[in-house]
Order: sequence, then structure tokens, then C-alpha cells
Amino acid sequence: MTRDATHLDRGSDWSTWHVTVLGLGIAGYSCADALMQLGARVCVVDESAGERQQQRADILQSLGAMVLLGHTGDLPTATELLVVSPGPRPSHPLIREAQARGITVWGELELAWRLRSPESAAAWLCITGTNGKTTTTLMLESMLRAAGYRTCSAGNIGTPLVDVVMHDQMDVIAVEVGAPQLPFVETMSPVASVCLNIADDHIDHFGGFDEYVQAKARIYERTQEAAVYNVEDRVTRTMVQDADVVEGCRAIGFTLDIPDVGMVGVVDDLLVDRAFIDDRHDAAQELASVHDVHPLAPHNIANALAAAALARAFGVPAHAVRDGLRDFTPAAHRIAQVGSVGGVQFVDDSKATNAHAAQTSLAAYAPIVWIAGGMAKGQEFDELVMASAGRLRGVVLLGVDRGAIAEALARHAPDVPVIDVASTETGAMAEAVRQAHLLARPGDTVLLAPGCASWDMFTDYTDRGRRFAEAAAALEGFQPPSHEDTKRAGEA
Repeated sequence: MTRDATHLDRGSDWSTWHVTVLGLGIAGYSCADALMQLGARVCVVDESAGERQQQRADILQSLGAMVLLGHTGDLPTATELLVVSPGPRPSHPLIREAQARGITVWGELELAWRLRSPESAAAWLCITGTNGKTTTTLMLESMLRAAGYRTCSAGNIGTPLVDVVMHDQMDVIAVEVGAPQLPFVETMSPVASVCLNIADDHIDHFGGFDEYVQAKARIYERTQEAAVYNVEDRVTRTMVQDADVVEGCRAIGFTLDIPDVGMVGVVDDLLVDRAFIDDRHDAAQELASVHDVHPLAPHNIANALAAAALARAFGVPAHAVRDGLRDFTPAAHRIAQVGSVGGVQFVDDSKATNAHAAQTSLAAYAPIVWIAGGMAKGQEFDELVMASAGRLRGVVLLGVDRGAIAEALARHAPDVPVIDVASTETGAMAEAVRQAHLLARPGDTVLLAPGCASWDMFTDYTDRGRRFAEAAAALEGFQPPSHEDTKRAGEA
């Protein structure tokens, strides 16, 4: 007979519960550790048995957990609650088995929400979207700090959320949420939430685009004060319209145009608020200048507006929005200026791992020599090339699926020079940078915005970006960026 887990929280007696944690990545390890601190009987299963999994398994086993690495069998018989880390697909056989047996399935977010301190739980401000999550989350954290709140960023970025709530001494948490974290959430109720944008990504994880959108839409469920959406993205508008929010929660749009009542937007190079002010019909509150946003690029201004809307929903004053943007330090490999050679600037946006992200990056510069390619994950690139063709001086392609981009370029930008770097050896990025430099002219930007995942040739997108920066720095006449150059990156 299955047990009812609906009442379980931080103060429950966990000593009689047998909990299975699926996945021994960073999040799964944190979930298992937290559950053991509460006294639960924990079993961890993972199909992999690599070095990292073994190291974590050794620690958990020393604390009394059962760990099954390389496990491809059934769900442990004693399981009464299944906690799923973000890696396994919703269709994973053990998840299906748990559901068939009537066993409750929680994701990492659900567990973290239930394990908050009953006396001093921090508020959650949640950010998801295909692209821009990390930048928006870090901007929001900076705004909250500028307002004097005890805060941190967590979730899909940096520290696992379960670790934060187990040692919670925060007023508010900026929570980055990836789509794989959302399918098994039941009670999470953020003060404010946003889906920044939607484009093809994680399709293989969810089985289809519609399923991916449905997962993302869960970010808005039970939102208390403000469901923030992208005015220019029809899908996010529909998500908010359909969301089951707390009564009184408001829909707040963000736009790069002049905002209507109930929105934040841009007027005469100023970020303004027409949502969280006393007289929304006649006035707009100035929040910051667009020049306080760095790197300055259209999609980064959109990120800043989304962060500002979340911050304002929590009561952050206008001056703290401005100060937070000025103090903000961008995460690495996101439209980061590496330096210049002879009037040609080199920009690392290795984090642009899908076509949508690459398109927004390309929109920030002109003329461009574009370095692209990698693992396409089934994407098509026609829309990206059609939107960007007029900005391209040339293209250098590398990686296993570079042919898909080459075909789109042949169809929609046949006059743009394309250089194919066929090598997959260590020096391939250095060759790509050298060829891009030969194509570029003074005033151009050599932009690494691959539009693809990195795993075919690099450890991850960080490794790819680092190799790009090293290759640029090795060019004769290289000049590193000044602080002002870094802030102005993307102004073109």
C-alpha cells in the first residue's frame, strides 16, 4: 500500500520513510544528503558509474545511504517516495514505474520548497526561459543586494537550491529554473516568476516542443504577486493567461518598446516602470538608463527589464534597480569581449548553445565574422540565417553538425564567404579564429556564437569559450579589453 506524502515538510518525521533519489549529479547528491540529515532511509540510483558518481557514492555510503551505480533494473522495492534530479527524462522507466505503483514523484524544486524553514523561509523569485536565465538571475541578485536584502542565486546556477534552504538565512532567493526541473512540482509558490522566451531546446528530453512548453509553463503555477512575461513572445503571454496563479497575482509584461500600463519597458534610452507605481495611468517610474546595462545588447536589456520586474514585485526601490545593474558582473562566456586586433573586436558567446541564443547574439553586432557549429541537437538554422544574413561579413564553421549551418547559409546567404574547418583536433578552434581574423576588417566583430552544443569537440561551453579567448590572445597585435570596452560590448 502506498503512503500519502502530501503532508511531508521540513518538520515531518522522516525516519520511517524510504526515499529513492534518481540521479547522482550535483542536485541528486544534495537531495540525498538533505534527506539523510532529516533521518530518511535513502537509496540513490544512477545508470552511470563514472568517477564523479563513485566519489559522491562513497560519501553517501559512509553516511549510511544505499547507492546503486550502473543501475538499469527496477525501482527498489521499499521505495515510498521518488525524488528526481534534473537529468532523467520524464519518461524514464523508473519514473514510469513509480507512477504505475502510485508512488509520489517529486523533483528537486518540490523537495527544496518543502524543506524550507517553517519559521524564516526566504521568498522565491523564479526565472526560466530558453535563453538568458543565468544573466537575468544574476542581475536580479545584484538588484536585491543593492536594496539591502540578504540574498543569493541558486537552483540551475551555482549552489543547489536544496543546499540553500537547508541552511537558509536569506530574505529572498533568485532561483534559476531549467525546464528539466519543472515536471514534478506540486506546491512551489514563488512571489514572482518569469519565462523569458521560448525556442526549440531540450526537445529530446521532453519528446516534443509542446511538452517542453508545458514544462516551462509550470513556472507560473501558484505565483503570488507577479507573473512576468515577454510581450514580444506570444507563447509566454499564453502561458500567463492559462496559469493557475494565486488570486490577486498580476500579469506584468516587459518590452523593449514603450510600455503600456502594467508593463516595464524602454522610453528614450531609459528603463521605466508602469506597473509598480501608485498612479499607473499617468506616470512612469524611471529605473535606470540602458547604458547601465552591460554588456549593452538588445536581449540583455530585455533580461534587465525582466529582472527589474521581479525585483519591483518584491518591493525593490527604483534606485536599487539602477545600482544593481551598475554593480552587475556578467557570467563568463556570455557576449564577453575578449579583446581586439587591429580594430577587430573578438566576442565570446560560447553559451549561445542553440539557434535562438545565437540569433539574439548576432543581432547585437554588425558587421560580423561568425564562428559557429558543434552538436546541433536536431535544430534547423534557416530562420537564424535569414534574420542575420545582412550582418555577416563571413562565417567560419567547425564541429560535427557544421554541415546543417552550411546548408542554411547556401540557401539564404549564398554570397557570404564560408570557411569550413574540418579538423576536430585540439587546434581546431585556433584555426577557426585565425581564419575569422583573415576575413574580418577594421570595425568588424569576430563573434563566437555557435548555436550548438559543445560536447563533440570540447568538455563544455566553458572550455570552448576559453579556447576561443586563448586563440584570439595569440594573434599578433592583440589588445585585451579595457573596463569601458567590456561595458560597451554589443553597442553596435
